[in-house]
Amino acid sequence: MTHSMRHRPPFVADERTQLVGWLDLQREIVRWKCEGLTDEEAHRSVIPTSPLMTMAGIVSHLRWVEDTWFEVAFLGADPVGRPQFEEGENGEELDLDWQVDEVPLAQVLADYEQACARSNEIIAAHSLDDVGQQTAWPSGQSTLRWMLHHMLEETARHAGHLDLVRELIDAGKGYY
Repeated sequence: MTHSMRHRPPFVADERTQLVGWLDLQREIVRWKCEGLTDEEAHRSVIPTSPLMTMAGIVSHLRWVEDTWFEVAFLGADPVGRPQFEEGENGEELDLDWQVDEVPLAQVLADYEQACARSNEIIAAHSLDDVGQQTAWPSGQSTLRWMLHHMLEETARHAGHLDLVRELIDAGKGYY
């Protein structure tokens, strides 16, 4: 992996700038962890008990997590037809948001970039105190502030997974 400089948010700034800044930093780390990978490497399963946890699979999942929280939970968009909400006949999760074996890594990253940009548009257009419009689950009615904190946690957690998967693929290491 090449070493690219990432930037933390300003030490002194308003709450929105800090929250979005930390989330954007984690998003940059996600992209950085994928630098230099071939499509074959990005789709390689290296954890036998979690075969969908590939570099491309994690990034695809994060793309759909952005959609879940900002489009569906916050704005109240219909979850029907979105892969993260698809269930099997018995109600089991299908994890379709992780399944991108035939999708080139560049496309997975471009889709993630587009989802992050859309999320940032939504965040910029609303108060942190505004509440989500999704009534199907309790957290869908949390504040935008809560959703931002959750997305920071979710993205950082999966950035850690990317650290480990990348190291197992090609011994690539690097933090921040």
